[in-house]
Amino acid sequence: MNSTHKTYRDYLAEAMQQALSSSMDTIIIGQGVTDFKGIFGTTTNLYTNFPDRVIETPLSEEGITGICVGLALRGMYPINTHIRADFGLLAANQIINMAAKYKYMFGGHYSVPMLIRMVIGRSWGQGAQHSQSLQSLFAHIPGLTVIMPACTDSVKSSYSHAISQHKGPVISFEHRLLYDIAFEGSDLQGSKSSPFSSRLIRKGNDVTIVATSIMVLESMRAAIYLSDYDIDCEIIDVHNVSQPDSKLIMSSLEKTGHLLIADTSWLAYGVCAEVCRIVTQSNPGVLRAPVVTLGMSPTPCPTSQFLEDHYYPELHNTVDAIARLATGKSDHGIPIPKQESMTKFYKSFRGPF
Repeated sequence: MNSTHKTYRDYLAEAMQQALSSSMDTIIIGQGVTDFKGIFGTTTNLYTNFPDRVIETPLSEEGITGICVGLALRGMYPINTHIRADFGLLAANQIINMAAKYKYMFGGHYSVPMLIRMVIGRSWGQGAQHSQSLQSLFAHIPGLTVIMPACTDSVKSSYSHAISQHKGPVISFEHRLLYDIAFEGSDLQGSKSSPFSSRLIRKGNDVTIVATSIMVLESMRAAIYLSDYDIDCEIIDVHNVSQPDSKLIMSSLEKTGHLLIADTSWLAYGVCAEVCRIVTQSNPGVLRAPVVTLGMSPTPCPTSQFLEDHYYPELHNTVDAIARLATGKSDHGIPIPKQESMTKFYKSFRGPF
């Protein structure tokens, strides 16, 4: 990562600009899109150049999403933004019962191409109703494609593909702590077969780490740290949560035999559970040790920063979990980085929007 390169925010802003410039049928609609902060700087000033197609909305998520579904059915391409993923719950009826099912219910004669951007993540005491990572909830629904871009390359390729080629609803979860991160050209690009596929980020021989969003970066930090202690980690960025690349995951496990899954949400019934399902149904015999999982504590998110620091996994937990898995020992003898909030490493989000 390098401050001289474009940030995650820059690429999101470029993707929005390009979407509006390339087609008169594209609109951006949501709360805060014309605000001076412009969805963390990703829609700033777009209203000036596209006043008719950058549309501010009232607090009416289900109604606005219903409008977006109707527009998509009529040939337009709506990009609907939610400054908190939690607000997407208010639009769940339109997303789950309408957008996801139209193509199926009408025998393929209608499609609903649209992009829904939802912001997730921690920091600034967001509390229980503004910090939920709901990717598993939406990925559970057939007809929805759910992605979690972990780097600028993911944003660039996935958003372009979603907007210009994909003929269905796409939900993208963007982590707050990623916006200010600048990536070098080779950072986290990895190998991929398509813009929506999982990505092999780092090759290794001892432990397979399957991660989402900001946890891909945390896994990379842990892998670099543990390389000094002869633990070689292979990292897979799930990216497309609704369709993880099972062949890539199993190919890696055939080599390493050890699996750690790191997600931004709760463990039960989530991404961790889905990856475990893939492994146990494909070939559980490749595992040489029980699977280890990392995610949020099984409670609503606390508002207190002190409690929040214990609520989310970070480098301390990740390094210790990998070391235990690789060595097969709880007393593995590898020095663990001191416990410190990941917001001390990444630029802390300060809110409110």
